[in-house]
Amino acid sequence: MTAASDSNDPQVPIVCPECETTSRVPLAEVADLIERHNEQLHGGGDVAAVDPDIADRIADLAAADLGLLEESE
Repeated sequence: MTAASDSNDPQVPIVCPECETTSRVPLAEVADLIERHNEQLHGGGDVAAVDPDIADRIADLAAADLGLLEESE
């Protein structure tokens, strides 16, 4: 995977367990870079992805922001 290093975008960690690689890519390019990596190196399979710990944390933050984690009274 390649990453632009001169961007002001937040950097998102991407992992590919099959290639045994980890890189950080600009947030705005995450989807395209993952798709391109998986298409070129893994026949389109969902191998490379956002680091699972980061993806889980983002999901938790989104759920909290949407009020999905609040207990009903």
